[in-house]
Amino acid sequence: MLAPPSETHPKPTLLSDFILGSQDGIVNVLGIILGLAAAAQSTKVILIATLAALGAESIAMAAVAYSSTLSRRRLYLSEAQRERTEMRDVPEIERGEVREVLVRWGYTGPELDAMLNGICANPTAMLEFMMAFELNLAPVEASAPRTSAGIVGGATVIGHLVPLLPFFFVASDVVAGAVASITLSGVALFGVGWYEARTTAGVWWRNGLQMAIIGLAGGFAGYLIGHVINVAPGL
Repeated sequence: MLAPPSETHPKPTLLSDFILGSQDGIVNVLGIILGLAAAAQSTKVILIATLAALGAESIAMAAVAYSSTLSRRRLYLSEAQRERTEMRDVPEIERGEVREVLVRWGYTGPELDAMLNGICANPTAMLEFMMAFELNLAPVEASAPRTSAGIVGGATVIGHLVPLLPFFFVASDVVAGAVASITLSGVALFGVGWYEARTTAGVWWRNGLQMAIIGLAGGFAGYLIGHVINVAPGL
């Protein structure tokens, strides 16, 4: 049964929001840690830089999640209003568009007519049908921007803390902290990929390995930049 288009719809994808925030947090801070470990060799500098990045990045990611989700909601509501106007002013054109979708799905003859009449007889069902299958838009509830911002922002904070944790316990040994950070980050990224595979589809070890490789590659890029700055003359 099709739901009314105004407010009723599935919740935002918690998994994608969590992966977005946590992966960004881990990769971002790991890159900073390895870059500073190669260039500065100072635990204090690493803590200051990464904690500053945690504050700025978590707020920025939450703001981006909020604004992008809000834009999707506004787009949906705008298009829904346009469809309602067209259903009122040019009903035969809209009926023809419903028919085109049903024909594309393989309906013909009396079955096609029955489906078409059933959908078009119910304005709510017809609007839902057009929004989903003509415009490929999903409804976004009013609370979704706040929810998405909270999940992405919180996951970003968690992701930032993962590679940073070792440096709270190895105050003077930057190399040991960096090695522990790489290890912990790799395990966390693998876990995120594993959870994604278990929740959606895919092979758990392949998704986990892919997530870990991509994330650690970002951290290695930070190390290369720090190393180049450290050995470059005059810098």
